[in-house]
Amino acid sequence: MGARSATVLAMGHGGISIDDRQLSLISKALSDPTRFQILQKISDSRVAPTCTCVRDCTGLAPATISHHLKELEEAGLIKIERSGKYAHLTLRRDIWRAYLKRLSEL
Repeated sequence: MGARSATVLAMGHGGISIDDRQLSLISKALSDPTRFQILQKISDSRVAPTCTCVRDCTGLAPATISHHLKELEEAGLIKIERSGKYAHLTLRRDIWRAYLKRLSEL
């Protein structure tokens, strides 16, 4: 992950907690409708989709998909696992739950 990548604050009995910075990064990443659509596609998939699957479902250019995936990864919302020429995408459900928990505390 890059210099702006999100950090997990702590793991306690209540699960993972996120800090204010990560809360902001996630909120920013989700504010873009295309990124939210991509995250939904990743979440709905039974098998970790590839970038090609995301391209096929969105019709976006590879460079645009790459940018959106970078934002989602830096926010900590997705994990990108590279296998040969493919990158498999999975939702970080632990981070998603921690984000929703933080929102519910507002």
